[in-house]
Amino acid sequence: MLKLSPRLQMAADMVRCGKTVCDVGTDHAYLPSYLILNGICPKATASDIGEGPLENAAKTVSAYNLNNKIFLCLSDGLWNIGENDADDIVICGMGGELMVRIIDETPWLKNPAKHLVCQPMSHAEDLRRFFVENGFSIDKETACEDSGRVYIAISAYYTGNKAEYPPGFVYYGRLPVRTDALARRYVKKQAQRIKNRICGIENNKDYSAEYNSLTEALEDIERMLENADG
Repeated sequence: MLKLSPRLQMAADMVRCGKTVCDVGTDHAYLPSYLILNGICPKATASDIGEGPLENAAKTVSAYNLNNKIFLCLSDGLWNIGENDADDIVICGMGGELMVRIIDETPWLKNPAKHLVCQPMSHAEDLRRFFVENGFSIDKETACEDSGRVYIAISAYYTGNKAEYPPGFVYYGRLPVRTDALARRYVKKQAQRIKNRICGIENNKDYSAEYNSLTEALEDIERMLENADG
């Protein structure tokens, strides 16, 4: 049976049972194959911007005899994916900025019936900021360790409500910091990132607005971590 890496397994665990799925940037199509082989999804679309990754995906699909269950699609983001092609959209292994672009240019994702599962490799704060400022609600986040690095996954739905959020929220989101040591480790690393950036711009007047914003975010994160550790 197909076994996923911890990072992909974390994303797969967020996919809703019985829903069709689209795996954006599928590479080898491991995730959609796993979802179908385990009876989680009835059918899937595996999309990628490159022909090489889709050739790899085709080999996986054929190896597990899933040609009638997984549709392979050459697509930049969701450009060639239709609204009726998937209920759950999984985007793994990209930076948060690219995920924002893909979601922002896909109007049909502004539908409460659609479910986004995102596993950003970097700049998750950009993705969270986009979600809360554009009517998407983050309902769950999880963390895992894979090859010595901590990764996170974010589950979100469109509600149309643009929520207020604390200064540091974009860096910790809804991670279970109180109960999960990996989540705390991840957020502490984000705090260190901010400290490093603050040190680099603190004496530069051209970055005063960023300095003030990051300082507020860091104070919020440190309060949250202190409460979690307590």
